[in-house]
Amino acid sequence: MKIKARLRLLIVIVGAVGMIMSGCNLSQRLQPTPTLNLTEVYATLAAMMTTQPALTPSTNQPLFTATLPVATLTPARASATPGLTTPSSATQSNPTSPCDLAAPGQPIDVTIPDNTLMEPGEAFTKIWRLQNAGSCTWTTAYTAAFFYGDRMDAPASVPFRQAVPPGATVEIAVEMIAPLTPGTYQGNWKLSNSDGILFGIGPNGDAPFWVRIIVSDTLPGTPSPTSTLTLTPAATATPSPSPTATPPVSASGSVLLSPSDLIDLDTLDVTTLGADLGYQTGANSYHFFMPMSPTLLGVYGSIEPGLTDCQTASMSSAPIAVESLSIGTYLCYRTDLGATGRARLAALDTNTYTLVLELLTWALP
Repeated sequence: MKIKARLRLLIVIVGAVGMIMSGCNLSQRLQPTPTLNLTEVYATLAAMMTTQPALTPSTNQPLFTATLPVATLTPARASATPGLTTPSSATQSNPTSPCDLAAPGQPIDVTIPDNTLMEPGEAFTKIWRLQNAGSCTWTTAYTAAFFYGDRMDAPASVPFRQAVPPGATVEIAVEMIAPLTPGTYQGNWKLSNSDGILFGIGPNGDAPFWVRIIVSDTLPGTPSPTSTLTLTPAATATPSPSPTATPPVSASGSVLLSPSDLIDLDTLDVTTLGADLGYQTGANSYHFFMPMSPTLLGVYGSIEPGLTDCQTASMSSAPIAVESLSIGTYLCYRTDLGATGRARLAALDTNTYTLVLELLTWALP
């Protein structure tokens, strides 16, 4: 706008000068009207424009550059020392998976496979390999937590040493000591998140993983006897045992189960109506006894339990992996009607995974 105004002013000045000059020379013959030299006008304007300050960008304006960080994870060495294996693109967790979910590693037992023979009081390190099959990272606030069974002097919980992202595999080590009394011992464990909520493996993510050992009945270095001294005790009067009342039984017998069968533990009927227990095939082809709420189930051991034993036994609604049980293992249960019972794994066909359970349900008082 300023340039246009100055141009008009210049034109007016040039015109006024021409009129003055023509007025002063009226007596002379008329001269032709001066012609406006546009080249000079443009040159003048150019000179006027160069006198104006140039518009330059401020040197105080910041220059923004974005640098995106790249996260890198260095996997730990996968050996006897517990470590972390990072996921490949083929094993990344599905975003729609539950937040907390574990899957058995390949293999799950890095050390101390099931039924390992131990000496009484022998110290050992149990290492499990588990995969994060959920959608949330297992932070260092997560732990491996004892669930039920035989703890074998292990700590109640073992914290994670490093974060485990979805799809990654981690090895968890727990220090234990074999019991002094010979027998079969099994400890069941789960994972615990930062809020103390337990989760595990299996189709519903609530089945425990376990360690099972057999403590031998001989101490190392025990000499064999070279002679036997037999003493004949004097005759003594043996008091006759007082009779004990046998608790009444409401149902007992053997039941053949195939995967996907359901059973009513109050009647021992294989039926979907009023079922207490399901026999299911889960992730990685593991097989599970799955209590139907409010039924409770727990592993008792290799010794036959009585009514009082099962009434005081540790039981929960968590599934129990059939692969974790030896033939002859007893379980205790409480039915949806509140009756207490026991089950014995009598036989298992590992080709079809049909099995035989010997069941006994005591009558309600």
